[in-house]
Amino acid sequence: MSKKVVLVIGAGDATGGAIARRFAREGYAAVIVRRDAVNLKDLTEQIAAEGGEAHPFGVDARKEDQMVDLFAKVEAEIGPIEVAVFNIGANVNFSIVETTARVYTKVWEMAAFAGFLTGREAAKHMLPRGRGTILFTGATASLRGGKGFSAFAGAKFALRALAQSMARELGPQGIHVAHAIIDGAIDTAWIAENFPQRYALNGQDGILDPDHIADAYWMLHSQPRDAWTHELDLRPWMETF
Repeated sequence: MSKKVVLVIGAGDATGGAIARRFAREGYAAVIVRRDAVNLKDLTEQIAAEGGEAHPFGVDARKEDQMVDLFAKVEAEIGPIEVAVFNIGANVNFSIVETTARVYTKVWEMAAFAGFLTGREAAKHMLPRGRGTILFTGATASLRGGKGFSAFAGAKFALRALAQSMARELGPQGIHVAHAIIDGAIDTAWIAENFPQRYALNGQDGILDPDHIADAYWMLHSQPRDAWTHELDLRPWMETF
């Protein structure tokens, strides 16, 4: 129970997994969460192979009861959550006339409402200790809406507003809340399959390396309280913005 915990909601095969591995290398017990725990097998084995500790959980982050139970179980059985990372994406592209109510609602639930549940439950457990870090993963859509991204941008705008409100409320109470804007393509199989020309820029450092994103998250958590960053933007050197 003395071991510190990093909780990663949305521990996928790229950014979320890299963040979990980065903190595990620093001695944190990595609690990794996806909707289906079966999809966490490879990441769990990778962390263990590097000498780290991983605890996989299958949780639907949109469900309040499941999230409340997750935080309570981790705190009771694994250790105090020092870092909570919300890393669910939900990126979709539809024209406005093709964006159904179901699509819009689902994207909002995944990328905004689930972030609220994560932040609220993290705050409940961190505030009595007077310390902790809550990190939210944003995107280009956090700053500006693009053609076909009405649902995604709406959710990411909401997540950014949540992070700002939480930072103002929780910062004076010792909780560091930060929002990272990932402005560019990330080195993933999905990018390689769907945007091969874009992926070809990988050889020129033209897309983001998940491990380098994870380094930035560790930096945010490691900052002294007199010099906290609230918002950080990360993009390849050749990205236009």
